[in-house]
Amino acid sequence: MRVAIYGAGAMGTILGAYIAASGRQIDLITRNVKHVEAMKEHGAHVLGNANFTVRVNALTPDEMTGVYDIIFLMTKQRENHKILPTLRDFLADDGVICTLQNGLPEPSVIEAVGSKRCLGCAVGWGANIIGDGVAELTSEKDKMSFALGSMRGDNPWLPAVKEYLECAGKVTVEENFFGARWAKLAINSAFSPVSAVTGYTFGEVVGKFTTRRLALRLLNEAFDVAEKCGVEIGLIQGRDIVSLFRCKGPIKKITAFAMVPFAIRGHGKLTSGMNADLKQGKKCDIDFVNGVIQRLGNKFDVETPLTDRIIELAHQIERGEKNICPENAKLLLKNRT
Repeated sequence: MRVAIYGAGAMGTILGAYIAASGRQIDLITRNVKHVEAMKEHGAHVLGNANFTVRVNALTPDEMTGVYDIIFLMTKQRENHKILPTLRDFLADDGVICTLQNGLPEPSVIEAVGSKRCLGCAVGWGANIIGDGVAELTSEKDKMSFALGSMRGDNPWLPAVKEYLECAGKVTVEENFFGARWAKLAINSAFSPVSAVTGYTFGEVVGKFTTRRLALRLLNEAFDVAEKCGVEIGLIQGRDIVSLFRCKGPIKKITAFAMVPFAIRGHGKLTSGMNADLKQGKKCDIDFVNGVIQRLGNKFDVETPLTDRIIELAHQIERGEKNICPENAKLLLKNRT
């Protein structure tokens, strides 16, 4: 088989490094020319909660040739409308694209290549780019997990894709994949934007009273929308996040607040990718994470006031009207963005 990771940024580099270290064929593809050149010369270097260097086959999109049986899609979802038509030409007739993007990316992949050629995967770990050819694993190694599945029932590619992902962490094939995807969406919608607008790591978010309140409220707005949509939110690493963090009644609110740090256990050093984009002056993916909650809330008449405010704040930061700073947490709670 020919297999590629398209979007070999921080997480793609680490996944590719683990796959290459297993002896399997893998191409790491990214538009970051300096990153490609460094990996070609020195290999992919993984730091943080792992420490190893491995030779990899790195290339830019211009260097792609032939077709692939499996393509792991790990770019930002906002680029899908541009990337997927191109990837379609590099996908074997019976091949599959497995999207590891955040949010709910599967519909765009299905639109491009069809449901039989699409798998989805909710990723349960994080990473940062440290330098050219160097990525930091910010989650603990034993917390690296993947929830793999299909939006349209069984898929013959599941076993093969599972084997590749197992090079890096534990893989669960989800019968209720939509529920698993929603579980990850809810967690991302709670922690990623708070990390993005404050500059805090996930550990700092749950360690401070104000930001922990924000994360819990965002999480419950996601639960409200999912409930109204009839979505059965799945487990994350065996945990029922709805039972743990649903705030119905004052006693449950207190216990849920106390339990929030358990939602990111093993991932405290992680800073959201949204934060990295905002710091670089780029548009972040908040419209494809919290934006899903907002749009469905509007459709089903569910109020999502904090979600609305944090989306607007992120856009203000994108436009240069606001700065990333811890004080943003208090402004959000005061309803002043």
